[in-house]
Amino acid sequence: MLKHDQPCPSAPADPRNQERPLITAHDRDRKRALALRLKRVEGQLRGFQKLIEAGGDCEKVAQQLAAARKALDKTFFTRVGGVLAQGNVPPDDVADLLTRFS
Repeated sequence: MLKHDQPCPSAPADPRNQERPLITAHDRDRKRALALRLKRVEGQLRGFQKLIEAGGDCEKVAQQLAAARKALDKTFFTRVGGVLAQGNVPPDDVADLLTRFS
């Protein structure tokens, strides 16, 4: 069972050095995509803050917040899916992982 303080499993280890993770071009692309998605969420949240501060229309505020929430959810599920796809989480722990973080 995964412990709450246990780090997320990482990429398979380099066979020459078990302590250093093997970083592939695919991993770099996924990290870049994740960073861009989080920047997009950050921008949406800043827009949300500006609307609130300016006394924006309630519908526009709700739209901005819903967009940020949807983008953050997509980021979360993409990341969890990546962790599960790596196969480093024992099958018995998958349900626990999904329950804890969803």
